[in-house]
Amino acid sequence: MTEQYQTVYEGGTGEIVEKKSRFIATVRPVETEEEALAFIEEMKKKYWDARHNCFAYVLGERQEIMRCSDDGEPSQTAGKPMMEVLTGAGLTNTAVVVTRYFGGTLLGTGGLVRAYSAAVQEGLKNSRIITKCLGTRLGIGTDYNGIGKLQYLFGQKQIPMMDAEYTEEVRFVVLVPVSRVQEITKAVTEATSGQAVIEEEGTLYYAVVDGAYVCFA
Repeated sequence: MTEQYQTVYEGGTGEIVEKKSRFIATVRPVETEEEALAFIEEMKKKYWDARHNCFAYVLGERQEIMRCSDDGEPSQTAGKPMMEVLTGAGLTNTAVVVTRYFGGTLLGTGGLVRAYSAAVQEGLKNSRIITKCLGTRLGIGTDYNGIGKLQYLFGQKQIPMMDAEYTEEVRFVVLVPVSRVQEITKAVTEATSGQAVIEEEGTLYYAVVDGAYVCFA
C-alpha cells in the first residue's frame, strides 16, 4: 500500500467551445473497472445524440490500470491526451468522459488534442480533489493521570482522535500516518512515563475534507 495518493472525492463537469464544437467533460471517482465502465455507459446514454463520447480512466494506488478510447476521433487525439491530464495531475481511481457535439468545422489533430485536454482540465477544476493518506489506528490505554498529557500531545502533533472510552481506565484510539507511528509511540511512552499500553489496530486510508478527517474502508 502506498503512503498517499491523489484522487477525486466529488466529481464535476466542465465545458469548452472550440470552433462551435462543444466539449463537455464529466469527472467521476471510481474504485473498479466495473464502476468506470458503468459510468461510461451512463454518459453515452445521457449524451446519446453526441458525435463522440471519449473516455479515460486510471485505477490503482500506483496507477496500475489505465484505459482510454478515442470513440471514433482520429487515433490518439482524444483518449490519450485525456489520460495524460489525469496522470499529469497525479490522479488515480478517477474516470472522465468528454462528450463532443460537432460544430461543423474540423479542428485538425493538434486542435483536437488541445480541446480534449482543455475540457478535462475544466472538469477537474470543478471537481474536489483530495489526498488519501495511509494511517495506522493506535489503541492507547492509560490511567486518568495520563489524560491531560495525551490530549495535549495529540493536539500539539495534530493527531486526530477517533474514539475515547472512559471506564476504570481510559482508552483512546488515534489515527497516525504510517510514517509517524514510531515517533508518536515514543512520544506517548515518554509523556506517560512508560505507563501507557499501545496497540496497533490496523491501517486505513484517510483524508482531510473541509477541515475534518474522513476515513475510507
